[in-house]
Amino acid sequence: MQDLINGFRKFQSEVFGQRSDLFKHLATTQNPGTLFVSCSDSRVVPELLTQQEPGDLFVIRNAGNIVPSYGPEPGGVSATVEYAVAVLGVRDIVICGHSDCGAMTAISTCKCLDHLPAVANWLRHAESARLINAAREHASDAARLSSLVRENVIAQLANLKTHPSVALALGQGRLTLHGWVYDIESGAIDALDERSGGFVSLLDQIHAA
Repeated sequence: MQDLINGFRKFQSEVFGQRSDLFKHLATTQNPGTLFVSCSDSRVVPELLTQQEPGDLFVIRNAGNIVPSYGPEPGGVSATVEYAVAVLGVRDIVICGHSDCGAMTAISTCKCLDHLPAVANWLRHAESARLINAAREHASDAARLSSLVRENVIAQLANLKTHPSVALALGQGRLTLHGWVYDIESGAIDALDERSGGFVSLLDQIHAA
């Protein structure tokens, strides 16, 4: 806790004053362009990866970067998606998985989660990714995990499309969905290519566009 307090002290003394105009503007308004859905993993920091300022990203973080399908009893993720799209008018939604994901590792290795019932229930929202990945041959455990991380991003994008606010915005052409996978060790990001259905380097994809 002392590290957090020291960090806040540094923020107050060295950062806040230099950015006072920005924070004064943000005190009464926000206009993020992107909803960024990532894992809660401490090694994945959306604002750091994308070098965005406060106010630029609307962020959802949870175990496994999951977006449950829209249902009769929407939860906090559904409410956040709805607010981001219908009220804030975000133009892009990114679902970002990552390497060495603990949630996906548990699924990939069929780890017993009887002692973590809430986690087990939550990860059922990745069941379609698990089934698709399990039906494939993999050269190694690492390859199986890497494939599952990508399949989960695809599955969560599909879940996202079941949300009425998202479906409406997509139909009106004012929203674009993106699937990313961040590699912690290399710092690289692979992005889902809609045409091929595979993942390619985000920078290569941008250069090819």
